[in-house]
Amino acid sequence: MTKLLLPLLLLSPNGISHGINNSVVLANGFSSTPSSFHKSRLTKGSQECSSSSSSSTSTCLSSTATTHSSVGSDVGPALEVITQDNWDLLSDRGRAALSRLILYDFSSGHDGQKHVYADWPEAGVEDEEKKMLAEQLADLDGSYPGGLPAYLAKAKTLLKESADGTNPFAEFEASVPEGESLSYTDPHANEHTGMTFSQAEEVGLTGIGDTVFVLVAGGLGERLGYSGIKLSLETNLLTNKSYLEIYAKYIQAMQRMAHLKTGKDHIRIPLVIMTSDDTDPLTRKLLKDNDNFGFDEGQVTIVKQDKVAALSNGNAGLSMKSKWEVETKPHGHGDVHHLLFREGLVGKWVEEKKRHVIFLQDTNALVINSVLPTLGVSIEKGFHMNSICIPRLAGEAAGAIARLEHKTDPEKSLVINVEYNQLDPLLSSQGDCKGDVPDPTTGYSPYPGNANNIVIEMGAYAKTLNGEDQGVVIEFVNPKYKDETRTEFKKPTRLECMMQDIPKLFQKEMGSDANIGFTMFDRWFTFSPAKNSLDAGVEDVSKGGTAPGTMSSAESDKYIQNQRKLKFAGVDVDVTEHEDLVPVAGIPVTPGPRVILCPGFAITQREVNSKISGGKITKRSSLVLEGEDLKVNNLDLDGALVIRTGHDCDVTVDGLVVRNTGYDVEEIPEGADVPEEVAIRGYTMSKHEVMEIIINEPGKYHIGKDGEVKRVE
Repeated sequence: MTKLLLPLLLLSPNGISHGINNSVVLANGFSSTPSSFHKSRLTKGSQECSSSSSSSTSTCLSSTATTHSSVGSDVGPALEVITQDNWDLLSDRGRAALSRLILYDFSSGHDGQKHVYADWPEAGVEDEEKKMLAEQLADLDGSYPGGLPAYLAKAKTLLKESADGTNPFAEFEASVPEGESLSYTDPHANEHTGMTFSQAEEVGLTGIGDTVFVLVAGGLGERLGYSGIKLSLETNLLTNKSYLEIYAKYIQAMQRMAHLKTGKDHIRIPLVIMTSDDTDPLTRKLLKDNDNFGFDEGQVTIVKQDKVAALSNGNAGLSMKSKWEVETKPHGHGDVHHLLFREGLVGKWVEEKKRHVIFLQDTNALVINSVLPTLGVSIEKGFHMNSICIPRLAGEAAGAIARLEHKTDPEKSLVINVEYNQLDPLLSSQGDCKGDVPDPTTGYSPYPGNANNIVIEMGAYAKTLNGEDQGVVIEFVNPKYKDETRTEFKKPTRLECMMQDIPKLFQKEMGSDANIGFTMFDRWFTFSPAKNSLDAGVEDVSKGGTAPGTMSSAESDKYIQNQRKLKFAGVDVDVTEHEDLVPVAGIPVTPGPRVILCPGFAITQREVNSKISGGKITKRSSLVLEGEDLKVNNLDLDGALVIRTGHDCDVTVDGLVVRNTGYDVEEIPEGADVPEEVAIRGYTMSKHEVMEIIINEPGKYHIGKDGEVKRVE
């Protein structure tokens, strides 16, 4: 029999935990002091793994192991509990993974995983099921740095700290961090930032051609009441464009601007989409059905995150879906960093001289407007990481950026995201002990809200990912305990991780050289995610909440954002304030006008201001503008108007008057049988009458008061 090469098994970094009943416990935490570490080779069968950009299986990973325990590479212990005949059924990779799991149990002095491998029936009985289990163990082992034993050892440490109720922030004091700030409507340069909004956008344009976008899209829309992928949801009912199409068209518009800025028509801005088992097939289908939304062949890359093993108890016992299948759960969007490293993409981007990577979440259509100015600030300030932030409502279910000052070692202080369920306990234990409360002068929390969209400098990113952790960010457990004994779970848990926790790795690899910042934007301009069901949103509103986070509030906020852009450009248009909102299906939304300025029309403040001048739009109106060389002057709109122009179509609209019945929003009657993508909004849009002008033939055109399209020679 071939002897299998086995790695050191135990990975047990010191962690920190949070002492509430449904607690969150962090790994690689603020109070940890690394022990002396060894490197070990993770092997697969009899072959050493190697780094590959095409494989989604295990690469040659360096695992870290504390010196308190090590194990040999003999398979003997495995054959003590599994018969030779059963052993011979398994593949090399299956035997290797099972050996590691059994050796982990033996070396730790416990048999917490015995239920997985003990009492197998003799060969000839359920043989296929045995093979399937061994292959699943191999998949779980190969997808986690250090293998399944490393995952279980880390989980066991964190679960113990969770049960013990250790305070994760005992050695830290939180303070409000100093950061950058840009306001769309303020013509004056921010004293600290040193740039106006428009100036930051222009600096961003100088670097946008050297960027890569990464879209984190591993989740379904179940929380919204939608069974499909969130990227397929319609952002608004005027254009019916999905989230993925909106992001695609913004990236392509930025690419076009990079061509104009640099004169280099060959520039392509890559997009990487991180999917999961749940979203991968549907995401690929959405792209295929829509011809990649205009992206060139090879411009879009999909990487699929792996699930991790679910845990059934405080000893990190594997939760079994059946006797022959381990239950698995999502690991969280923090996987994205290790995935990009594992697939070789970051190394490829460095070779291509890409300079920044921009991370987007899946259902916040407003935030894409903040990318260019955030990039501009990053370039100007030399930030290695720059988080997009907004004023945060106190108590809101959104993370906050805080500066955590270490009480004894300044080198351990850092600026990082603190999740909302940790922020209040932290603030309640220090200072005035009032917790997560609003600043009486602003009405908002003094701590910036984290929109979870990030701009990272490529050189620092590559250096950090090539470090010891290989992009595996701080992990945590969030067990839901059955009772105060904190020993049994209501349901299986797992290790989780979040994308925004990567500053800890920057600090670890770069020390005090890590330049981590954030840029604050107006909330109306940047933040309105669709994440909650209609019922949940209505409940939130009934309790006095002003950010229901539903599809309807997200759509409404998009219209309001564009109202403000038009107002700033000099158009006579009503801008909906909070007191002007009207309830539709229980959610406060704008009464209008409903305006969509497509990315193919304008993506910067300078573009909007140069393409629109004068005019008046009534509150009941609906407007869609799309076209890179479209200019609209002195529009008089009372009704619905859609103008779309193609490439090389130079179109000037001057003094156009539109009068028609337009569009209306209609609530869905209670109990009506409608598709779920309609039900999650609670209303439909009745499009009674519209003036629609579509020009695709290249040339120069003029449209006057009566709407007649005239070609200009």
